Amino acid sequence: MATKAKQLYTETGYRALVEELDYLKNTRRAEVKEAIAVARSFGDLSENAEYDAARNEQAQVEARILELEDLIANAEVVDESAIKHDSVNVGSTVKVFDVEYDEEIEYSIVGSNEANPLLGKISDQSPVGQALIGAKAGDEVIADAPGGQLRLRVLEVSRTKTN
Repeated sequence: MATKAKQLYTETGYRALVEELDYLKNTRRAEVKEAIAVARSFGDLSENAEYDAARNEQAQVEARILELEDLIANAEVVDESAIKHDSVNVGSTVKVFDVEYDEEIEYSIVGSNEANPLLGKISDQSPVGQALIGAKAGDEVIADAPGGQLRLRVLEVSRTKTN
C-alpha cells in the first residue's frame, strides 16, 4: 500500500483542523445523538422526517470526523521559525505588483488544503503560488494562470502573522 503524501499546513491551518475535530467529537456528536433520541420519541421511524434528518446529520458528522483524522494524520506543519523570510515560502505573506493590471496584491502562501483565494490565501501548489515560491523582493515572476500569464513583481516578503 502506497504511503499517502504529506500535506503542508501553516500552524494556524493545522490548529483549525484540530479544533474542528475536537468540536465535532466532543460537542456536535452529542448534539446529534440528542436530536436522534428526541426524533425517536416521536414514534414510527418509517415516516419520521426528523429522525431521517438527524441520522443524515450523524452520517455527515462522522464522515467529516474521518476526513479530519486523515488530514491530521497526513499533515506536515511548516516550522515557520525555520523559514527564511527574505524569499517566498509556505507561511509567507507576499506583496506583489501585477504589471498588466497596474495594481498591488497581497497573498498569504499556505498549504493546498488551507487555500481560500477570496481571503488572499493561495496554495503553494497553485500557478501563482508555484511561481512565487523562492522569489525575493525585486524579483519578477510569470505565473501561468488559467486566464493567461500573469507578470508579478515581488515588492515585499514577510512572515504571515498568526492568530
